[in-house]
This record gives sequence, C-alpha cells and structure tokens, in this order.
Amino acid sequence: MYRRPFNRVFPQRRGRNGIGLGSLVFGIKTRILKAMRRVRGAAENPGKASSSEMPVKSLADQSAEHWTESNVTYHRKYQNAEESLRHFEWRSSLYVGYLDLMPVAGFDGKTVLDFGCGPGHDLVGFGAYSRPARLIGVDVSPTSLDEARARLALHGINAELIRQGADEVRIPLPDGSVDHVHSSGVLHHTPDPVVHLKELRRVLKPGGTMNLMIYNYDSIFVHLWVAYCRMIVEGAYPGDDLRSVFRRSTDGPDCPISNVYTPQEWIAVCKRAGLDVEFTGAAISLFEMEQLGRERFRAAADERLSAESRKFLLDLTIDERGMARYRGHYAGVDGCFALKR
Repeated sequence: MYRRPFNRVFPQRRGRNGIGLGSLVFGIKTRILKAMRRVRGAAENPGKASSSEMPVKSLADQSAEHWTESNVTYHRKYQNAEESLRHFEWRSSLYVGYLDLMPVAGFDGKTVLDFGCGPGHDLVGFGAYSRPARLIGVDVSPTSLDEARARLALHGINAELIRQGADEVRIPLPDGSVDHVHSSGVLHHTPDPVVHLKELRRVLKPGGTMNLMIYNYDSIFVHLWVAYCRMIVEGAYPGDDLRSVFRRSTDGPDCPISNVYTPQEWIAVCKRAGLDVEFTGAAISLFEMEQLGRERFRAAADERLSAESRKFLLDLTIDERGMARYRGHYAGVDGCFALKR
C-alpha cells in the first residue's frame, strides 16, 4: 500500500541547504509531476473548474497519490533476478536487525499476506527465502503493483497482487484464510490504522502470526535527526512540533500522513483493533548511527534541545557491535511488533 520511506536510504546525502537529498529530490519530483498533471488536465478539459473550485481530496486519496508517485525502490527497473536479490539484501542490511524482526524466511507451505507490498520488495524476500503455498500482496498504488509484477516475474515467483482503493478497507479474502500477515512501514501512513488492523485480524487464521513495522518514536531518527539536526540546526518548519516535523522529514515534505508511535502507543492502537501485540524491538538504520557518531553530544549540550530528547540521547548505550540501544533494544526508527503467543 504505502511501504517504507522514499528518502530514508540516503537521507544523509544533503543538498547545499542541509536538507536531506532524498527529501529534496522527492519534493522536486512530486511538484513537477503534479504540475504536469495540472497542465495536461487543463489542456484536455479546458472547461473544467479550476483547482480552487475542485473538491478537496481526502487524506486517503492524497496518500494514495503520494505513494503512486513514489515508492521504496524509486521505480527502479531490474535487469535480472540476481540484480533484484542483491538489491533486496543490500537494502535490508541498511536496517540492522530488520530481517530478524520482520522475517521473510520460514514460511514454507503457508499463506502469506504482505499488506502494503509496494513494488514487491518484501514479496521478493518471501519468494526467495521461503516456499509459501500462497503469496498475496495488497497495495493502493497501480504503478507499484505493476513494478512488483515485473520484478517477481524475474524470479519466477507466483504471487497474487490486489489493488485496494484509497478509501477501501475490506481485503477480498475470506475470514481466517491467511497464516501470516506482514506489514512493513504502511499502517503509520493510513488515516485510521485501527480499521485496517481489524481487517487484518479478520483474514488471519486462529493461531496465525503477524509482524508489523511502525515508525518508532523512541529512536535516534526522532530525537537526534528531527529534534536537533532538522529543527535546531536547519531551522526547519519553525513553529511546528516534533511529530509534525517528523512527518515532513521522512517521506518527502508533501507526504500527507506519516505518524510515529512509542511502543506503548502502538500497543494501545492494536488493542483497539482487538489485537494483543508485543514490541519485539527496533531495526536501526546505518544513517541513524552515522548521525549519532557525529552529533550526539553536541545535540545533548545544546540548551535549545528539549529535555525529553536530551534524556533519550544520554540514556543510550552502545553494544559490542557499536550499535546504540535504548531500554534494551536498538534505538532505531523501525519499531517492530508481533502478535503475542
């Protein structure tokens, strides 16, 4: 459906103004595409009402449009299965601990649903490292689904791809028909994650498994990159609060929905949907570790940094691998959850 962030692979490559290159390029591409559509629409429909007279799009529609213009693989075309698999393995390595917390191996003979499959990145993982009896991907973006279909064909992976309308909730699957639900970096981009979680609960078999990745508030990305680098050093979006600046700093400045949750907040969201989940940990990005090594103590010593973010930075510990931990887990932005057994 929405997938993981456009610019979190290389946000450290900054433009001259200090803004992450991913965000900068994304914003430029988005504006160009929107302008082209407006011009084309005006040419094709000269009598049509101006944009100021057109009805305001729902958040769901805006989000669907955003994730149709962008996706996690930058609309990349793969030449062969080897290139595709190398890219899967490389990108996974940028988020330390991700494949342990959001596994794609070990699902032989299972029916697997990837909710918000985007251009098929994790579907490739399931098809390459497991032998699922049935592999299903659901997404809101027709362009991403086309790219997923082409990429999966390179591997000879058979998957059912379902397009879900922006305002649709129901998945066209029977009750209790799925052994495993996987949803990575998707639900925090929806207007109401509870309704989607209820639907995922409906299609999951009794005793089935579920892994969810949601943006983690207790992360270096939030308390160092956003709270210090973006808000204080760059002076980005003055007057906005931390969560608002986070939204505009993850998936491009025009991303309409990009929420972030503490583990406790997300557990409470799931409970409202009738799901009893536990926080299994967080994957930490190499970008976060790079920022930590460069800016941690400078940020903590800056009087302008909030007490909350300062305490977070000073409470971090570094393990034997050189990775930062917070309360026993990696201090990364990819917060991961699983159904309680």
